Amino acid sequence: MFIQHNNVFLLTASRQNCNAASILLFLHRVVDVFKHYFEELEEESLRDNFVVVYELLDEMMDFGYPQYTEAMILSEFIKTDAYRMEVFLDVVESVNILVNSNGQIVRSDIIGELKMRTFLSGMPECKLGLNDRVLLEAQGRTTKGKAIDLDDIKFHQCVRLARFENDRTISFIPPDGSFDLMTYRLSTQVKPLVWVEAQVEKHSRSRIQITVKARSQFKERSTATNVEIEVPVPEDSTNPNIRTSMGSAAYAPERDAMVWKIKSFPGGKEYMCRAEFSLPSITSEEAVPEKKAPIRVKFEIPYFTVSGIQVRYLKIIEKSGYQALPWVRYITMAGEYELRLI
Repeated sequence: MFIQHNNVFLLTASRQNCNAASILLFLHRVVDVFKHYFEELEEESLRDNFVVVYELLDEMMDFGYPQYTEAMILSEFIKTDAYRMEVFLDVVESVNILVNSNGQIVRSDIIGELKMRTFLSGMPECKLGLNDRVLLEAQGRTTKGKAIDLDDIKFHQCVRLARFENDRTISFIPPDGSFDLMTYRLSTQVKPLVWVEAQVEKHSRSRIQITVKARSQFKERSTATNVEIEVPVPEDSTNPNIRTSMGSAAYAPERDAMVWKIKSFPGGKEYMCRAEFSLPSITSEEAVPEKKAPIRVKFEIPYFTVSGIQVRYLKIIEKSGYQALPWVRYITMAGEYELRLI
């Protein structure tokens, strides 16, 4: 039996007949407990808090029998408060790319951000090490295929700039809460992570056919999420007839576009979308107006960086010697991602 909440399915399996009402009640109690801890129960919150999820499930059920299902009781011995001494670092890269009508990359770069959330007591010193080519070469280490060149680096005011300029060490005393530790840019030729091809056929009887192919050009072990492909169509289009091999697509007249959404797009896959529109104001093939807007693509790829940046270490040094847990997460997303193929 299962229930669905947002984009999450909660499922139970049994070796024998059980009371269905009890099972459903337990699943709904699980939802209530997760919402108490994570505010919103969705795929991303489960990924970000998987350790707490395991702890909660371990307390809520033993050997197949429900135990504690009240959030207030569980809060007494499973806590997520600041005193757990944790540091969360998100390495977020936005890919900007412009492809012309010949399929050539006109402009591309990567904008990176290191976003940090700290829950620490006292004034500990943090040291962060990246696979920075300048630093690795200064240390006499090999950099072939393992280091990157960072441009336009900007730091939060807590970073000791003199230390960085001297030996490229990122040393700082973090403020409480969330802040942007560092931003950088890489001016490099970027291979399009999601490649889109579009073919437009104009017919004399006031209609237009659009065939769109989307291909993921990253490794199979990674998966793009929340993919959105916006394909421009003539502004007076009507009677849309759209078919997709994956995801869903709909006509968005307020944007003069067809929007194709794919929730999960694994690496090395190709999907297709075919659409047909009526054009009431057009009487001949030659009269179809040209649409100059580009194809726009949005996506996120968790646990992946297109530049290859890596956090080599994140050390937390405090005089009292308490233990703190550092967590690092990588995310790549589309920035200004446009393909002028129509």
